[in-house]
Amino acid sequence: MLIDWSSKVIQSKIVYYGPAMSGKTTSIQTLFKKLNQYDKIESIETTTGRTLFFDFGSLELTRNDWTLRMYIWSATGQDYYAETRSTVLAGADGIIFVADIQSHLLEDNVRSWNELKSFYGNKLGRELPVVIMLNKTDLPNVLNRQRITDALDVHNGIHVFPSIALNGYNVTEALSAIIQQIFQ
Repeated sequence: MLIDWSSKVIQSKIVYYGPAMSGKTTSIQTLFKKLNQYDKIESIETTTGRTLFFDFGSLELTRNDWTLRMYIWSATGQDYYAETRSTVLAGADGIIFVADIQSHLLEDNVRSWNELKSFYGNKLGRELPVVIMLNKTDLPNVLNRQRITDALDVHNGIHVFPSIALNGYNVTEALSAIIQQIFQ
């Protein structure tokens, strides 16, 4: 986090992380649409519409004389681009882990979560705030909250939100929760 006392601007970086096709890009797009900021998103995509390197956008909130500028990033989930994820994570102040909770994707979620933990170790969720979005709760054959949090070995201090990125269910709530944790 960067604080510029002279201009009263606080800058923070939030990264959406998770397996391929879990809903990271859709979550960001829906968030920016809900906040009427859709024109502030940049995406680098393949010709098939998959995230190539990252999505990026910035949001600003003003309170009293201070401005909070949040830089929102997504890390690609595709294994082919795995080497880019550590670069996108560099300097993150908070992470929103987006899990696709369809039952056949449990191993993908666990692998992605374990990779994230390998970057941060015990700091994840303790020193580095993290929120989990259990995305695609509207689909059939999804895992219940207990099953996926057990598989991820998530401890009690981590906020977990059921979500539907397509319609925005709990998308802003997850962002709000990570912002609150960053500034505690």
